[in-house]
This record gives sequence, structure tokens and C-alpha cells, in this order.
Amino acid sequence: MFIIGGMIFAAVFAPYLTPYSPIDQTLPDKLLPPFWEAKGSMKYILGTDIFGRDVLTRLLYGARVSLIVTGLSLLFGGGVGLLIGITSGYIGGRLDSLLMRLVDAAFTFPAILFALLLAVTMGQGLDTLVIAIGLLLWAGFARIIRGEVLALKQRDFVALAKVHGCSELRIMVTHILPNVMNTFMVLVTLNVGAVIVAEASLSFLGAGIPPPTPSWGLMVAEGRGKISSAWWLSLLPGIAITLVVLTFNLFGDWLRDRLDPKLRQL
Repeated sequence: MFIIGGMIFAAVFAPYLTPYSPIDQTLPDKLLPPFWEAKGSMKYILGTDIFGRDVLTRLLYGARVSLIVTGLSLLFGGGVGLLIGITSGYIGGRLDSLLMRLVDAAFTFPAILFALLLAVTMGQGLDTLVIAIGLLLWAGFARIIRGEVLALKQRDFVALAKVHGCSELRIMVTHILPNVMNTFMVLVTLNVGAVIVAEASLSFLGAGIPPPTPSWGLMVAEGRGKISSAWWLSLLPGIAITLVVLTFNLFGDWLRDRLDPKLRQL
């Protein structure tokens, strides 16, 4: 939670944490190493890139990009998956069969290839990246939420709501939705790492956030040609990606255990 809080703090207050611009070039200061290296300076704590931009500044602003992409992608993909999962599980019948065939079809597409195709077709940009990642997420949400709903609709409180004359829409919104929110929140948390990796991968491949906007994946891609002489260009954003993804995965595991009443009773 400390690492997650630190990332959110860095993303929100990035303009106040560094005096440098993430995109302005300072060519006389290009490829300066971190301060602990022989030619390093406290002026640029983590060094500079090939255009003389401060690496620490770009890392801070890159956290902002990652959070925006992650939040919007999960809102879009998770929301669509939640809606389809509840509808499919509760209504059942032919609608359930049709929606689950769509889910199966979504799982057959190679994720990165599909996102690359969409990015090439629509062009680079934040909206394209959010749509591409969201379309990769919804099927997983839908399948798991549907399984929860299949069990919930057999419970007594749903039967009593039907006897009381509640409509199907009201039952889904009032009784089913609140009971699947714990599962939904765990899925959101566990998928944060996957979204960050997807965003970094697409940016690394040139189909994500367009330069010069800082992105951790783009920073790794820009430094891959100088990994032997300027190791900090790729290694530092790579460490940031690894740390944040690992943190969110561990937090998701903890949240899943915390919200599971069976484990909470042990």
C-alpha cells in the first residue's frame, strides 16, 4: 500500500516534485549518468536520456500516464464485463449461450496482436490504447462474474424478491450487483498489473502512447539501443514496471483473501 500510495502521489503531484519538463530537450546535458556514477550530478539524480531530458522527471510523469491508462481501461473493460456477466448469468437461456460464445471468441484472439492491429488501424493515442486494452479485459471479467451470478440466483433472497414481484432488472441491480462487487474489486486489483504490462508492451512496440509523452514502456524502448553504454535509460523504467506490477499483484492477493469470508474465519 505504501508503494501504491507513492505511485499515486508521484502521478498527481509530478509537476511539483521536479523543476524539469518531461518533454523539453537539453542536448548539452544528454546521456548524463545517475548521480552515483563518476560523471553523474545531483542536478539530474537519475541521469538524462539521449535528448537531455531528466529521467526522474519522465518516470514521475510516466506514472501519471500509467495510472490514467489503467483506470480508464479497467473502467471500460471491467464495466462491460460486469454488465455482460450479470446479464448472461441471470437471464440464461439463448442469451447466455450467445454471450458466452462471444467470450470464447474474445479469448481466441492473440492479445498483443489484436491491440497492435487496432492501434495501427485507429492510430496512436490514449483513446486507442484504452479501447485496445479494454477489449482485451472484458471477457475475463464477464466469465468470472457470470459464474458468481449463477450461484447467487439460486439463493433464497433472489427467490423471495421474485415472489415479492420485483422485476428482473431490479433484482439484477438491487440484489445481484452488490453481491458481486467484492469479486469485481478483486478482479480490478489483480488486473492492474496486467494493464500496466500491456500498456508498456504496446508503447515499447510503438503502438502505445506517442512520443514525446513519457511512458515507462516507451522509455524502455528508447533506451534499448544503448543498454550497454547508458544502462539507466531502460533499467530504471523497467524496475518501476516490475515493482508496481508485483505490488498490485500482491495487493490483489491480499484483498481476495481479506474479502473471502471462509478465509477470514480461520
